[in-house]
Order: sequence, then structure tokens, then C-alpha cells
Amino acid sequence: MTVHPSLQPAIDAWTHSVESVNELVKPLAESDWNRATECPGWSVRDVVSHIIGVECEMLGEPRPIHTLPRDLRHVTDEFSRYIEVQVDVRRCHTALEMTSELELTIIRRSRQLRGEHRSPQATVRWPLGSGTERTLERTLTMRAFDVWAHEQDLRRALGVPGNLDSPAAAISRDVLLEALPTVVARDAGAPAGTVVVFDVHGPLEFLRTVRVGPQGKATVDTRVSLGPTLTLGLDWETYARLACGRVRPEAVAGSIKTEGDEELARRILHSFAVTP
Repeated sequence: MTVHPSLQPAIDAWTHSVESVNELVKPLAESDWNRATECPGWSVRDVVSHIIGVECEMLGEPRPIHTLPRDLRHVTDEFSRYIEVQVDVRRCHTALEMTSELELTIIRRSRQLRGEHRSPQATVRWPLGSGTERTLERTLTMRAFDVWAHEQDLRRALGVPGNLDSPAAAISRDVLLEALPTVVARDAGAPAGTVVVFDVHGPLEFLRTVRVGPQGKATVDTRVSLGPTLTLGLDWETYARLACGRVRPEAVAGSIKTEGDEELARRILHSFAVTP
């Protein structure tokens, strides 16, 4: 038995990204671990702690028994409270403790994934506090996306750009594109007949068209549309930062070009964040 072929791309993408994280943080000085990232309230240490914590739960380890401080302003709901436990419990860890645990966790998870013989449609517990189950294929896809998004958080905090066109970046693009119809039609309230083109350039280039149908349901495709209601042009890194909720539209306005309905553009951009 070998890993199912449909699972291998997500496993390879996760491996590339998590090993990149390991290489990024291995040489850091103790002070660098305290650098702020674009994740509210989280330092470099906190982002790495989150990655370690989720992977430990994927390994089946019990969650830490830990009481959170009451003064964490970025902890505002049950979901953020849930994920903060794995982060806060490591806030006293040294650089050596962090890198050692990360490396060991990667080794253990890689071994687990190499031995993964279940069907892509097998259900597994989703480790991020929702109490639900997802297919194994979806879970591995989302792990590749999550680790890549946090790899980029670390790269921006440390001033070490890269991997914007990696295998995990391509998976992340597809995950984020899944949300576009909902963003345009439901969240931004685009009426039936609206056509919005997203023209994304940079290390990962793509063009997608969202069309809102007569019943208000939107679809996304790669066809070119003449005379769209709105065209949004931006680079891939800005697209990902907006979609992952790392930055507000006003902060990156100079990186976004709009042609067409400006009010619709404003509503779309303010509804663009699709991650918790």
C-alpha cells in the first residue's frame, strides 16, 4: 500500500512549506522570536507555536491543560480561545526549545504521512476546534494552505521573502478562490448580472471571472469577459494578505487597480478576508 495519488500533492506541498519554516527560524537569535507578525497579537514564536500545536493534534496528542491569561486582547471568541492555548503554553520557551520541538514534530508528522494508506474520502477530526470532521483529502489540503499562509507571515516579519510560487502557494490560491463567489455575491451584495474580473500578477499569475447568476448565485471561471462590471488588478502577495485577513484594503490601496464600479470594489475589498 502507498499513499493515494490524490493525497500526494498536498503532502508534498505541506512538506515543502513546513521545511521552509524550519529553515527560516533555525538560525534566529532569541530576540527575533519576539518580532511581531501580521497575525494580531502573535509574534514569530507564536506563529511557530501554532504550527507545532496543530501538527501535534494531527498526531493524536492530547491538548495541553492550560488556562489563558485574561489580558489577551486578540482573543475575542471561542475559536481564537481554542487555538490560543497551543500558542500561549509555549510563550516561555527559548529559541532552542522552539526549534527542537518544531524539527521533531516535522519528523514525526512526515513519518505519519508517509505511512498514510487511508482513502482520500476517509473522515478525520478537524483539529482547529470546530468539533467537526472533514475528509482526509480536504484536511491535508487545508494544512498545506495554513502552513504556507503562516510561512508568509514569518517571511514578512523577518524580511525574507520567498515561496510565493511554491507548491503550497498554488494550493493556497485554489483554496482562496473557492471563496470568491461568496465574497462577491453574498458578502458584497453584487446583484444578478454582475461580472467581476480578478487580474492577479506576480510570482503566481491568474485571471478569474466571477459571474452572478439570475438567482444571485455566483460562479468563478477562467473565461475572459468583455465589458465586466468591475476589474480588480493586484499582485498575488497582496491578494493573499487581503484574503487571509492580514491587512486592511486601505493599507494596500496603492497596490490595487480598479476599473468599473468603485462602490462594488469597496464592498468586495472590505469583504475579502475569508479566514478566521
